[in-house]
Amino acid sequence: MKKKITFLLIIFSCTLIFGQATFIITTLPDYTPPEDVIYIAGDINSWNPGNPDFALEKNDNNNWFITLPEEPEGTQIEFKFTRGDWANVEKGASGEEIPNRQFTFGNGDTVNVEILNWADNGGGGSSTAAENVHIMDDNFYMPQLDRNRRIWIYLPPEYDNSNEYYPVLYMQDGQNLFDVLTSYSGEWEVDETLNDLAQEGYQVPIVVGIDNGGVERINEYSPWINSQYGGGQGDEYLNFIVTTLKPYVDENYRTLPEREFTGIMGSSLGGLISHYGALSYQNVFSKAGIFSPSYWFSDYVWSFVVETGKQQSMKLYQVIGSLEGEGSVANMWAMHDSLTNVGFGESELFSREVANGQHNEAFWRSQFEDAYLWMYASFANDINEIVNNVEIEITPNPVKDHINLSGYKLDHNDSLEILDMNGRKIINQSIDNTNRIDVEGLNPGSYILIIRTRDIAYSGKFIKK
Repeated sequence: MKKKITFLLIIFSCTLIFGQATFIITTLPDYTPPEDVIYIAGDINSWNPGNPDFALEKNDNNNWFITLPEEPEGTQIEFKFTRGDWANVEKGASGEEIPNRQFTFGNGDTVNVEILNWADNGGGGSSTAAENVHIMDDNFYMPQLDRNRRIWIYLPPEYDNSNEYYPVLYMQDGQNLFDVLTSYSGEWEVDETLNDLAQEGYQVPIVVGIDNGGVERINEYSPWINSQYGGGQGDEYLNFIVTTLKPYVDENYRTLPEREFTGIMGSSLGGLISHYGALSYQNVFSKAGIFSPSYWFSDYVWSFVVETGKQQSMKLYQVIGSLEGEGSVANMWAMHDSLTNVGFGESELFSREVANGQHNEAFWRSQFEDAYLWMYASFANDINEIVNNVEIEITPNPVKDHINLSGYKLDHNDSLEILDMNGRKIINQSIDNTNRIDVEGLNPGSYILIIRTRDIAYSGKFIKK
């Protein structure tokens, strides 16, 4: 039997054909500091911009190069080159953001690379940050980690001309939120999205963006250690947000500091730490945006949910792209079930799988508006028709074909309205003595459902798959 197994393993290994990848940088900007080292960062190393295992070396022609470990032919990777930090990632000739580089093993072994610009070249490109985005501090001290960090702040358009107080959303990877010049993989356009919503009549919050720590990003964005990638400083990082940064923001800006107005959001490992932070500090945060979460990073995430459980009401918004890998998609739905099992109701959870979504800023940018409007619905909505309505629980949510409103006494005298997020009525009809509502004909997106009875009006929000 042992010989047979060994023989089969040999046969199996022989069926795999491996390819190699060598990248040679043939062109560099003239101003590149000669003492700087160049690195490759991508999904091959969890996008660590300064991993010493992925530092390039000089060849006999004085060109930087790196040969990656062999992978089975057909394996695809995405990557970029940096000088050790996302603040100096490669850019286009005019300082513009460039797409991630791509390579498929088996399509040739050697690739010549031209780097046209770096992000820290002050002469290249122009800022895309809106006027109401500011650098709160270029060097904000983090005593829990003994580090300094750039902090961004977005203020609502009417902030300077009012005495209003605002909710606050704390977001990870500040480099990528507001400005293409500082982004390393495209920006979320948080400022443009919120400014557009404000023009449409929605209320928008203060947003605090915290730069990631570059080489420390992985360490800070997980409380658990991954033997291959690191981690383990997530508790200190969150303690910084909760006990140092938030008090400073609340003292210096007109905020609504209570938990019901405070949220946290991030993507990838930033999604993991936002998930962990929301559950760990349920007395501080009442909502979390968890985009493409890296639940794969540590198996401890599952026992953590069970041990922590539900302590207070929450709004937890999870979103994943269908092209992010079967494991990532399955993990998000498994986390939805885990959160349900510890007591979070369906009205507190919003888990969404988006067709053709990929693990990148373009995808997260496209999902930010829906996430914000769901997380901060009671604050954001300025649609007069649903003010003072009683919130109704909608199941399933997201919905594919039919909404079930079992538990509510409805009759043919009641009316049903479905509005889009701009307040336009999409459906307006009477109730036909049924608690089952057909929404199969709606386009995918977010909607508001209103049911008017003789004595009361109910409203709720749902996403159509």
